[in-house]
Amino acid sequence: MDAVWKTVNELARSFTERDNGRMVPNEQQWILQVLKIGEEFGEAAQAVIGVQGTNPRKGTSHSWEDVQAEIADTAITALVALARMRPDAADYFAQHLAEKSGRFLPHQPTFDEATPPGAA
Repeated sequence: MDAVWKTVNELARSFTERDNGRMVPNEQQWILQVLKIGEEFGEAAQAVIGVQGTNPRKGTSHSWEDVQAEIADTAITALVALARMRPDAADYFAQHLAEKSGRFLPHQPTFDEATPPGAA
């Protein structure tokens, strides 16, 4: 998972540097990144419509693999957004996941229980 967060953080840094170069204020960068999540979700929804063939103009235009790729794009965009907003994004996400999953799964270790001392 460290390699995933390394890449996410590099993407976040790169996009932030580009936006800073264009003099886009931080808060506006965050807003635009959140809107990008919505755009990616829309592409996933469009792919589902394409799998089902419910658009009469296009018929069956997508596969479930297309849907999976669009969901992955949405997840990447969301993780990059979080990394752009929080320098501790990986730790924050792990803590949030532990809290949310605790509602649905048998006892899961909390972030503190799952992290060996000095590893965070």
